[in-house]
Amino acid sequence: MTQKIYCIASFKPKPGREDAAFKALQSLEPNAHREDGCLRYTVTRQIESPFAQGESYPIVFHEVWANREAFEAHCQRREIQEFFQSQVESPDGDIEDANVCVYTDEPAGFDAPQF
Repeated sequence: MTQKIYCIASFKPKPGREDAAFKALQSLEPNAHREDGCLRYTVTRQIESPFAQGESYPIVFHEVWANREAFEAHCQRREIQEFFQSQVESPDGDIEDANVCVYTDEPAGFDAPQF
């Protein structure tokens, strides 16, 4: 097992602002990739498939971080804070709602040695 943190950040653009929201989210990728603890940081758009007909917000970030500290440091970066303020919280932003969740691959009660 690892100390990795897996983050799924889903975004619901405001009607008619799907392309603008996707581009705004894409703009976050280059600097995130420069962070030491970033292992994966990719924004994706939902596409149609007869084999995957579930419902979700149409734009999703798939993130993998080396550990909780790296993830939390990323969340506190000025660029990320300003993005949420201007795009999600502001009435002028392109995103109506966001849902950010983190996960671990360790089972509950796993007793891995701590280094």
